[in-house]
Amino acid sequence: MEEEVAVSSTAWPLKISLPLTYQQEIFREAYHDDTLVVMARGLGMQEIVANLLHSYDATGRNLVLLIGASELENTRFGEQLAEKAAISRAPNARGLLVINTNVSSVASREKMYARGGVFTITSRILVVDLLAGLLDPTKVTGIVVLHAERVTAVSLEAFILRIFRQKNKTGFVKAFSENPESLSSGFSTLSMVMRNLFLQKTSLWPRYHVRVAQSLEARKAEVVELEISMTPAMQSIQNAVLQCIEISISELRKANLGLDIEDWSVDSALHRSFDILIRRQLDPVWHRVSPRTRQIASDLTTLRTILLTLLSLDAISFHQYLETVLASHAPTNSLSTLGHSPWLYLDAADTIFSLARRRVYTGNFPKSIDPITLNDTALVLEELPKWEVLSNILNEISQSRQASVNQGSNGPVLIMCHDRQACAQIAEYLQSTCNVPLDEGEQGQAGAAHSSKYMRRKFTTFHAWKVAFSRARSSKAIQDHQATSSKPTLPQRKVPPSKRRRVRGGAQFSTTNRDQSQPLDTGTLDVLDVPFEDEVLEAPEFEETGFKMHNPEDTLIILPYSSLDDSILEEIQPQDVIMYSPNASFIRNIEVYRSSHSNRGDMRVYFMYYGGSVEEQTYLSIVRKEKDSFTNLIRQKSGMAITLTGDSLSVEDPQDKFLRTLNTRIAGGGRLVATSEPPRVIVDVREFRSSLPSLLHGKNIVIVPCSLTVGDYILSPNVCVERKSVKDLISSFKDGRLYSQAEAMVAGYQEPILLIEFDQDKSFSLEPFTDLHTTAATAQSDLQAKLVLLTLCFPKLRIMWSSSPYQTAEIFEELKKNEHEPDPLKAVAIGLADGEDGYSIYAPAPMDVLKAIPGITEQNHKQVVLEVDNIVELGNMGESKLITILGPEAARRVYGFFDKSMYKSQ
Repeated sequence: MEEEVAVSSTAWPLKISLPLTYQQEIFREAYHDDTLVVMARGLGMQEIVANLLHSYDATGRNLVLLIGASELENTRFGEQLAEKAAISRAPNARGLLVINTNVSSVASREKMYARGGVFTITSRILVVDLLAGLLDPTKVTGIVVLHAERVTAVSLEAFILRIFRQKNKTGFVKAFSENPESLSSGFSTLSMVMRNLFLQKTSLWPRYHVRVAQSLEARKAEVVELEISMTPAMQSIQNAVLQCIEISISELRKANLGLDIEDWSVDSALHRSFDILIRRQLDPVWHRVSPRTRQIASDLTTLRTILLTLLSLDAISFHQYLETVLASHAPTNSLSTLGHSPWLYLDAADTIFSLARRRVYTGNFPKSIDPITLNDTALVLEELPKWEVLSNILNEISQSRQASVNQGSNGPVLIMCHDRQACAQIAEYLQSTCNVPLDEGEQGQAGAAHSSKYMRRKFTTFHAWKVAFSRARSSKAIQDHQATSSKPTLPQRKVPPSKRRRVRGGAQFSTTNRDQSQPLDTGTLDVLDVPFEDEVLEAPEFEETGFKMHNPEDTLIILPYSSLDDSILEEIQPQDVIMYSPNASFIRNIEVYRSSHSNRGDMRVYFMYYGGSVEEQTYLSIVRKEKDSFTNLIRQKSGMAITLTGDSLSVEDPQDKFLRTLNTRIAGGGRLVATSEPPRVIVDVREFRSSLPSLLHGKNIVIVPCSLTVGDYILSPNVCVERKSVKDLISSFKDGRLYSQAEAMVAGYQEPILLIEFDQDKSFSLEPFTDLHTTAATAQSDLQAKLVLLTLCFPKLRIMWSSSPYQTAEIFEELKKNEHEPDPLKAVAIGLADGEDGYSIYAPAPMDVLKAIPGITEQNHKQVVLEVDNIVELGNMGESKLITILGPEAARRVYGFFDKSMYKSQ
């Protein structure tokens, strides 16, 4: 059902495609009020945001910014806005306009802002455009923030909202989040996020909300719950891994009594965030914890991964993974203790490795897989219990469809797995068992034979890998022995380059066609492999007879939960859904889809899980944790103080403003001099990846973004700062960049400073960073020696240490007290060669290519940079357009150059 909502800024009622009552209520609330909407996963937040963006896009007179969206979300929102614009026939709708690193031209971005519309922009580009005046905050209608739980005090999103609210008091801010756990953990997390968002209202929508429950429980799908028993070997391995985790956590608790260890339990260890929680608490004292504690903290991640792979990988792949784990934790030599994991010495660890091997073969590893010399009884090749159940489900679906009176009107079969590796495994298994036609009475026995053949083929691949892996380990052991017996030598230093060089940053879908006369165990289902969004899309080469239309009824689609969004069911429209592993969010997606389409036939859902496994325990724990998080948020909301936002934060005491302009620059007399200039810092545009510019702006310091050739922060005409994190410092020493950077700073400024900045809430010590090297003591002394060498080479260079970006902001504020304000034009010019200007620093290589084109001169290349986005656009431009930019003579030469070299030669 569609609802018509009267929008005051349009001349016609705007239709929103939200069929459920609670979705319509959330839309109305978000449209009329500035609010933070927190929803349970899977309830359709993406569709609500898409309708909200379309309501502003349809008028054609708004400038709305969408921040915090991922690339996948941008693609989906773009499709939805284009579809809604076509349906509503809004003549002024432009759709979603994307601004990222591909739209690098300043002039093109300025033109796009002037035309208005709905923009999705990367935060780093947006904050630079706001500070540089390229986008006027007063012209912005409002900002929509996704993943609001990520908006911390030092995030770029909070920086953007602060700039926006300082100059625009009437524009709206609407934020959305599907992560209640992040908002409820910690002390007053919700109130801090609300303050960073400049919002006062919160709207909470858990699954147990009355409106949500009424909408989703009116029409339910048929659910078949299948509890599958693990094999005895799998059960024993799981118990052994849990025992290793319990002992490891007990060791951590004993060694770190001063930390908050209340949540350090086996149940918490099953969550992905547990590793982050442990490391976050240990980071501030990481340089003081013992090597054993560090190793155990790393081992917990490995043990949790073993638990997950036990239930998802086949026996051969699981054994292969354990072989790599054992090899990666092996010591470099017999005398070294580095890399030893305490859990490997437990009896439970022996159980894990021995049972994993016995699931594949018994006895000694076979030297050959020749059927003559290989004893079949030595191969166990245990299969996953879910495989047989999956085959039976697909057979049942096939038989049900053949007997259905509505044959031909069914949708595809959808299988959902927890990751891409499991999807690929299931696709390979099903493809290997669908090549031989089976009679109805032979399906059970022949299916086992085919799956055994599949496991034999995998064992052949594993055997070849095992032989090559053993040879590689033997060769590595010989090399390590020779290295330890030889005399150690110091590595040679690289000669630093003479010029400073900056590095600027910024679904595979396969089908398996087969003859319809050769049915799968499941009937006539074609296997469509997983569309993996992060792999390269390569178009396969088809012969003329290779194309084939797939009947949706005969199609089986396998997808990972990572590729899930709110519209996946709308696109596929499956008739049967098999949840190969449980997922709470996808269950809500099914509920929303089923409740939204009352006119469609019944949908059957098969819910598979291993009974008594960590898979079941993790699923139940996630559901319970989400419920507890919403309960905590409701409690925080009821007792939350009024958040000071908007005008209350922007009203400034005139006396305080005057005192900030006072400066004691006249030494000796102590006389106060009033200046009209506010404090100013010139910041290199690449530095906006860090949180320091936001913190400086929070101290009422004007931030001027520029593309600097020398330094990262210019505090005054004399003071230049090059900021380095410790990891960047190590890499800068390694490739020689730091020497050339120091040389340029010494040549251009009287007081060059190298600032070494550590991360917030991490230990203020170099020792943790030396863990990346083989020998910590050697690496640390080598880094210190390089720092000493740097100061000897450049006596004017000052080195400053900062424990966090917060302290860095305090240091900069102190350094600026007795200094004049820097000039952006002079700061940009320092470091440029004779004849160069500020245009050459944006993209050196394309500028060299541009100047080499006949007709492009030193006098007209600036105009080309302002009018043209890239060289490809220049080459495809017509002669008349070139005349308006360059004039008749230069345009004729440029057009003739591209015309001859690009077209006439083809």
